[in-house]
Amino acid sequence: MITLTSAEENYLKAIYHLSDGGKKGVSTNDVSAEMKTKPASVSDMLRKLGEKEVIEYRKYYGLHITEEGKKLALQTIRKHRLWEVFLVEKLKFSWDEVHEVADELSHVKSKVLIQRLDEYLGFPKFDPHGDPIPDEYGDVRSRPRLPLNDLDLGSTGQIVAVKDSSPAFLRYLDKVGAYIGARIKVIDKTEFDGSVEILVDNKKSIFMSKDVAGNILVVV
Repeated sequence: MITLTSAEENYLKAIYHLSDGGKKGVSTNDVSAEMKTKPASVSDMLRKLGEKEVIEYRKYYGLHITEEGKKLALQTIRKHRLWEVFLVEKLKFSWDEVHEVADELSHVKSKVLIQRLDEYLGFPKFDPHGDPIPDEYGDVRSRPRLPLNDLDLGSTGQIVAVKDSSPAFLRYLDKVGAYIGARIKVIDKTEFDGSVEILVDNKKSIFMSKDVAGNILVVV
């Protein structure tokens, strides 16, 4: 049985995300930028992860996460996202406050605790930011999503997730009234700068820049 430290779990989770779930290789510089850590420190951590056979290095192809590494990364992601749901729904944290707290809680080792947390929350499929929660077997429920600014004029959809989950961006969405679950309609698009105007729940219109709209994911 492979045992990882909290730091190793964080690095493995980062590599999983950077590799798009193991579909592509990742460079040391990619990991360094993601973890905001010096390359020398990253190299030392990658060596440790390699020794535990959760990642491997292929010349010309970069770092790759192994099948065992994927399983462990998904376990950490599952715990993190379940704790985010708990913090928002039960402790009334706002969605921009939960990431760091959930990160601390996600390193709890008890499988029974996580199983009971999942049951207590009613087996949620998505976290407060719209990201899918892996089940206890590591299966991830996916759904087709596209950036809001890809919608045509007059198109309707529902906000289901955000690509940027930084506190500043989430607070901005709270301020303007764009939230997960909102029904929207594109009522204007500006070709010059890519900005859009949407109608939320048939009540409130919101102007958004191209960058903001590109970070909001919808289903149609």
